[in-house]
Amino acid sequence: MDPILHLSLPVRDLEESRHFYVDVLGCERGRERPDFIDVWFYGLQLTLQLRPDQVLPAEHRGVRHFGVTLDASELTTLLTRLATHPVEFLSPVTTDHRGTSHEQTKTKILDPSGNAIELKSYVDPAAAFGHE
Repeated sequence: MDPILHLSLPVRDLEESRHFYVDVLGCERGRERPDFIDVWFYGLQLTLQLRPDQVLPAEHRGVRHFGVTLDASELTTLLTRLATHPVEFLSPVTTDHRGTSHEQTKTKILDPSGNAIELKSYVDPAAAFGHE
């Protein structure tokens, strides 16, 4: 079996989290139980655990984050999709290192529980690992 990455996050409300990850981001829904929901986030098994007491307060959001690197057209499609929903952006869409092999477009958004998600695209994906 190929490895499957897994991440578990605390959320304050399962239904609003399901709506965000499935209906807004377009993730495929997996298992559901009274206290968690699994979604497939770009190949990652993401478990959304009903743990409102463990959701970070606003002042701590952003340093702890997860994300995905997409090709430029996939990122553009996702950003267009996000524009049709009330999504909170933690950081605006920016492009750094224009015209170099390290050029990257990125943003961070928040899920309804304040978990930060980084979305990015590299002109040269090898640059993400320091291979130039």
